Amino acid sequence: MVQQQQQQQQQQQHRIYILQFRKGEPEQEVACKVSQAKGAGRRVMYYYQDYGGGGKSGKTVQSRALSLRRIFAMLLFSCLCVGTLLVAPVSFLSFVHSDDGGAEAAAATATRGGVSGPCSAVGNDSLCCDRTSERADICFSRGDLRMHSASASFQLVSGNSTAAGEEERIRPYTRKWEANVMATIDEVRLRRVPPGGAARCDVRHDVPAVLFSTGGFTGNVYHEFNDGILPLFVTANHFRRRVVFVILEYHDWWVTKYGDVVSQLSAFPPIDFTADRRVHCFPEVIAGLRIHGELTVDPARTPEGKSIGDFRRLLDDAYRGRVEFLERLERRAARKRHHRGTFPRAQLAPPRHATSHHDRPRLVIVSRTGSRVIENEADVAALAADVGFDVRVIRPDRTTELCKIYRELNASDAMVGVHGAAMTHFLFMRPGKVFIQVVPLGTDWAAGAYYGEPAARLGLRYVGYKILPEESSLSREYPTGDPVLTDPAAVAQRGWDVTKKVYLDRQNVRLDLARFREELVRAHQYLAAGRRRRPRAAPPPRHRQPVGAEQRELEEEPAGRNR
Repeated sequence: MVQQQQQQQQQQQHRIYILQFRKGEPEQEVACKVSQAKGAGRRVMYYYQDYGGGGKSGKTVQSRALSLRRIFAMLLFSCLCVGTLLVAPVSFLSFVHSDDGGAEAAAATATRGGVSGPCSAVGNDSLCCDRTSERADICFSRGDLRMHSASASFQLVSGNSTAAGEEERIRPYTRKWEANVMATIDEVRLRRVPPGGAARCDVRHDVPAVLFSTGGFTGNVYHEFNDGILPLFVTANHFRRRVVFVILEYHDWWVTKYGDVVSQLSAFPPIDFTADRRVHCFPEVIAGLRIHGELTVDPARTPEGKSIGDFRRLLDDAYRGRVEFLERLERRAARKRHHRGTFPRAQLAPPRHATSHHDRPRLVIVSRTGSRVIENEADVAALAADVGFDVRVIRPDRTTELCKIYRELNASDAMVGVHGAAMTHFLFMRPGKVFIQVVPLGTDWAAGAYYGEPAARLGLRYVGYKILPEESSLSREYPTGDPVLTDPAAVAQRGWDVTKKVYLDRQNVRLDLARFREELVRAHQYLAAGRRRRPRAAPPPRHRQPVGAEQRELEEEPAGRNR
């Protein structure tokens, strides 16, 4: 009887090898292990499951023994994957980035995002550039592509002798019509090379690369969003983070400033094209970015009908964790002040009128320094409070963390500011809120085209407050009737340099309080009507924190933030 049981055990011994595809960065190896099970005398296959993508995320990796049924299921799946890779490796890699079935749909989605037009049918071992847009060129290539920064090029390794030596050049920046700016952008070559002339791969990626530049006007928040972040969303969002960004004219401060947003578009660290001398190999490369207009996303020209509203939701996702962390810091600081007796306990309780105060719509004044300053800003703030607003004044500069600006404006009901790059922050406001832009003399067209129209497309109630000549500081420099005051369009015909010098660099505003009050009253009435139509949400229940929760909540800063 014992001998029969031993024979049955011997018959049940299996030696199974499974190819397990891991989630993680392309450089990682497949992690498999064959070990000897204790006491059973049989070989057991373990697989390693990398939670959350592995790589450098610091997630734990643990092993688990597979049941026999699960082993056969994984074996069947692995065979299907291996077969697919052997038959059409590049098509398979493209397919994982697409929700559409079929190799053709996958290829179109991977290269062009499903948008018809030039280069809409880029096949394997292909190189195509779309130069039809007046705003930006963009090139697509699929096959065996190798980044070779030493020669400022991407090499398409190809055995196609008829296309030998094919080469395209591109400056991957979205202000093609401005020759002076484009001359400062580094040029990159995409060239076809024979297998024997290609650089050897140091790092292999199984996802596409998108190449773009952070040169040009980068440093101005309007251009950072308009020329960079929004085109990046348009070009790469459909990859669902399965894409690597290769940055030309890489700036550490840019990666730090926009790391929260960029990480919503790519699950991988960006590559510095110039400084990283390793040869990175990709199945696809997109060089350049798509741009639809001023601070906008055109749903008709995106693969999945995405709009500026979808970009706004991406900002919510990008900053949510950081905002919650900042709020935990503030709560902890308040508790410390209370325990140290910095202020009496009675002050912790809100005054009787606090409820009505916090029910006021919040208005944020974006303050400027230098030029286009509101000279009577304190009076304007007092006026807004008298109308019924809870008034905040913020003074952002280049060092201000974007998340803190987002937090203020996302929680606001109205924003007031003078025309300038800082008005780009209207993107942080929620649809249905009010954006009042003070329009100085000589800036009518720019104020509407760059901020007013995009704000309306986002769903904001836009108000352009055009100042009168007597509200401009220029009225103290020029006599009444001077064309600078009465005919800014004629002055603009003298050229951009004159317009910039007179109307942008040398002009401040002193608002007519009686006249501006009318706009504030209308904005307040609009917001109050909206609140009456919207049912009041019940406050969330308050729970007593367990011992130690204060320290834990402080330590739990959102992971993956670039700072």
